[in-house]
Formats: sequence, C-alpha cells, structure tokens
Amino acid sequence: MNNGLLYALTVLIWGSTFFAIEFQLGVVAPEVSIFYRFASASALLFGWSASRGLKLRFAAREHLRFATLGILLFGINYVLTYNSQQYIVSALAAIAFATLPWLNMLNGRLLFGTRTTPRVVLGAVVGVVGITTVFSPQISDFSFDDATFYGFALALLAALSASFGNMASQSAQRAELPILQSNAWGMLYGALCVGCIAAFSGEAFTFDLSAGYVISLAYLTVFGSIVAFGAYLTLLGRIGADKAGYATVVFPVIAVALSALFEGLAIDATTATGFALVLVGNVLVLGGNKKRTDAVASMPSSKPLLP
Repeated sequence: MNNGLLYALTVLIWGSTFFAIEFQLGVVAPEVSIFYRFASASALLFGWSASRGLKLRFAAREHLRFATLGILLFGINYVLTYNSQQYIVSALAAIAFATLPWLNMLNGRLLFGTRTTPRVVLGAVVGVVGITTVFSPQISDFSFDDATFYGFALALLAALSASFGNMASQSAQRAELPILQSNAWGMLYGALCVGCIAAFSGEAFTFDLSAGYVISLAYLTVFGSIVAFGAYLTLLGRIGADKAGYATVVFPVIAVALSALFEGLAIDATTATGFALVLVGNVLVLGGNKKRTDAVASMPSSKPLLP
C-alpha cells in the first residue's frame, strides 16, 4: 500500500473516531472503555496472526520493545488525554497534540540522529498556526486558571508519551520486528497497563450493552485501532516520525469538516483560514522528493481528543 493511501486512511479514520468516542462516554469509565478497546484489538490481531501462521513467539528483549510501545502509545497516552479533558476543551487538547511533530523531530534527533529538513519545520509551524486558528473561537473565552493549566499540562504529557511511543515503534522497525505482531503485543501490554490503572483507581469493569456503545467500540477496535494504527506506524517507518506525526494536526480538522458535513456545524472565515493553513502545512511536510535521512532510509519499507 502506498504512502498516500496509508496517510489518508490514518487521518480519515482518526478524524471520524471523534463521533464514535461520544458513544463511549457516560456509563462505562473511560479507562475501562480504553481497556476493552485495546484488549479486543489485541485479541483480533493475535487471532489473525495465528490464522496466517505468523510468528508470535519473541525473545524477552523484543517483549521489552513491545511493552514500551504499548504502555506509552496505547496506555499512558490515552489515560492522560482522557483525564486532561476533565479540565480543558478538546480544542486545547488539539493544540497540545499539534506539538507531536515537534516532539518527534526532537526525539528523533536525540535518539536516532534523524535530521529534519527546513521544509518540514516550516510545515509544522504553519500547521500549528492553522490548528490554533481552526479552534480559536472555542478557546477565545478560556483563561489559563489553575485547572485549565493543569489539564493542558496533562495533554502535553500525553503528546510526549505518544511521541516516545512513536520512537519505540521506529526502534522496533529498525530491529526488523513485524508491525502487525508488534501491535498485537503492544496493544495487549497497553490494555494491561490501562486495566491496572482502572483497577487501582477503583473503577468498576461494567459494560454498556446499548447499540451505540457496542457499535462504537467495534468501530474503534477494528478501524480506530487495528487499521489506523497499522497504517500510521507503517507510514512512520517509511517516511519518519517527524512527517508521520503531522497526522495529529490534520485529523482534528477532518473531524471539524465531518461535523460541518453531517451535523450542520457552521464554517466561518476563521475556520476556513485555519483549514487552508493546515493544508499548506500538510503540503510542506509531505510534499517534494526530499531524500530521507540515513536513519529513516535504513528501515524496512514494509470527546477526548484521541483517535
């Protein structure tokens, strides 16, 4: 599958998960819903791998990579984001996650020596300005009191956890570990991490049998987790975390566009300007025929604001 299709799958699916997550909130504690989601996704990936005769036995050092990936990307990242939005609106969380390309650039440089081109840096700047513009009507009346600052800090920590999870996936791919089985094990470890947090917090492991909850959980499991994370992490291995991370800037914009299309959300000049800036940033980050760095080229080519 080519990179353009992988990128489109990632942003379109994650952009649509905003609607699905709305049906997850209310009866079941968020951490418990996250546990169900990734435990189910892991079980499906293990079942598929077994049916295809794919390797599922790995050495202890490889399980350490899987656990690092799962705890950071599928565990702590989600728990921090859900908790942050008890104090801030999703618009502020979107801005916090717009820092992911920057965090990926920094961590990629520190951990792998990956150099980022000026074009990608400029694109990331334009993207942050764009996403801030898109959500400016929602954040204009908010002041950074203690609670808001705390929530925004949690969202930034969630983005940092996601970035380190991206680095863990990049490291696993450099070690030629298969993405599908890495995700199967990573989602299992992530689910166990979230499950332990939920149990320690005293959350009841209840289940909502309503059609909305069950269908949305199925969508988040199959498309939001298995398909989208598979596409995103494959893309990350091919083009680098700095470029792939720009998907976190684009998918909130996709969510706003879908809301305008299906829910009648009004798009004014400010929102349209933000859309245009995000698009320009997208072209700058992903466009052109730039040579990849040695670190990336050596790899195999194979609601709460979270997808």
